[in-house]
Amino acid sequence: MTSEGQGEPLRRGGSHVPPDIAFPYLTTDISRGGVTTEYRAETAQGYVSPIDPDNGLREAPSRLSTVQGRFVLREEGADCEEGLKEKKLVTWEKNDPENPWNWSKARRWYITAVVASAVVQVAMSSAIVTGDFGDQERHFGVSSEVIALTVTLVVCGFGTGPLLWSPLSELLGRRLLWAIPFAIYIIFNVPCALAPNIGCLLVSRFLCGFFGSAPLTLAGGTIADVWGPEERGFAIAIFAAAPYTGPVIGPLIGGFIGKYAGWTWLYWVNMISAGVVWLFALTIPETFSPVLLKRRARAMRAETGDDRYVTEQELFRKPLSEIVVETLIRPFQMLVEEPILLLMSLYISLVYGLLYAFFFSFPVVFGDYYGWDDAKIGITFCSVLIGVGLALCVTPMLEAKYAAKGTTVTPEDRLPGMLLGGPFVPISLFIFGWTSPPYVEPHGASWVGPVSAGIPFGFGMVLVYFSANAYLIEAFPAYVASALAAKTVVRSAAGAAMPLFITQMFHGLGNGGAASLLGGVAIIMAMIPFAFRRYGAQIRAKSKRAAA
Repeated sequence: MTSEGQGEPLRRGGSHVPPDIAFPYLTTDISRGGVTTEYRAETAQGYVSPIDPDNGLREAPSRLSTVQGRFVLREEGADCEEGLKEKKLVTWEKNDPENPWNWSKARRWYITAVVASAVVQVAMSSAIVTGDFGDQERHFGVSSEVIALTVTLVVCGFGTGPLLWSPLSELLGRRLLWAIPFAIYIIFNVPCALAPNIGCLLVSRFLCGFFGSAPLTLAGGTIADVWGPEERGFAIAIFAAAPYTGPVIGPLIGGFIGKYAGWTWLYWVNMISAGVVWLFALTIPETFSPVLLKRRARAMRAETGDDRYVTEQELFRKPLSEIVVETLIRPFQMLVEEPILLLMSLYISLVYGLLYAFFFSFPVVFGDYYGWDDAKIGITFCSVLIGVGLALCVTPMLEAKYAAKGTTVTPEDRLPGMLLGGPFVPISLFIFGWTSPPYVEPHGASWVGPVSAGIPFGFGMVLVYFSANAYLIEAFPAYVASALAAKTVVRSAAGAAMPLFITQMFHGLGNGGAASLLGGVAIIMAMIPFAFRRYGAQIRAKSKRAAA
């Protein structure tokens, strides 16, 4: 099924087979069963043999799978092949109306819009509280550092929740998790607004982040469920922008809510908006093909009495102990052993952390020096939204350029977005720091300088995340779930840490010094994709888990 001893990704019919981010990697024993296109294929009879050369089992594309794996068609020989030949892997039929890829474009765009709205809403909840920190500090009698934990703990929840929701979505499907955790997230906004003490508020904020992370976890997979690789470019671009757009909208509306309605309404408004989005999310049907085909296989077995109708997930179900290892241990093991994953995760975490750094540095500049209130400060984040919008115009062109390479693509062909967007991040920091007071005195239109820094930051931020995410998927096709889980944990850790020291950093080093320090780190990080563009293939060749 693979080239002799190399574990290379199989090229079927001369075309590149992209990693399927909707494949149930966490709950399928791919070391034995390998991977298959069963969940995407459409066949005349509605099933294929596991040894089918086009849609059957093939060895997972990594050196570790080849050297240490127990792939059934390699390890267990002709007898196993003959036994597998009797099984029937259930697929979609030709032009199957139940296949999410065959749904009407209007229906798929509706699902995409709801998914993106859910991500924006949940991400917004992390930063909406920055719209009125002062009143919360006075109400609970705590310092600014303590009240900053209302942001930090939500982002911590964003990092830990996916470790549970990812495997559950593979076992139970998407729809159930769109409904239940999202509803619990909405409920925990109530104790935030009615908290009798700071402890209750902080615990409730963490639980909001934990349960609210379900939409963040499900969104990318849901979009991949309903759009094929050749047509999902703009939909994935919207998804890539949504986690960064939400936090920007938070202080934009939070400032006005805090000023005119009071701090408790930050949580009530967040709950109401979440409730509206949740009602739309309830209309999303089940989109996860492995679950849909598993239901079909179960129905076919019941109707025909033929137990040979199965899915790969049923044939090679991973034990609970291995799911726990895959979910809780392997992501961190890969961070230690895989330099590509570690450096890319650090780069993404820096950019994500800088977004939250802006939420605390903008009030220092525009509040302390310009004397603006929270509502007016919130408006300054519109510049970041402009940058995000410009990035959304560029990402479809990057996807088209990637698709044009056809069968010659490599994971490194996903890097141009980072090469383009990376330099804009440090540029934005230097603009922000050195056009702020005291270097430019606050008078007239002098605010334009620091406010405009949000445009290059928003542009670079989305391109870096979009490109890095795609690169990790292509670089670790057999370990996509673990790679993305590791990235999410590291990214959330950076986002959670930034609010705890940014205000003090800008007060201590000054606006120019603090921004320059962060800009210097961003310059160093921006060199990472350039290094991988040149040496990425060599590094992957030495890796145990990366695509060879």
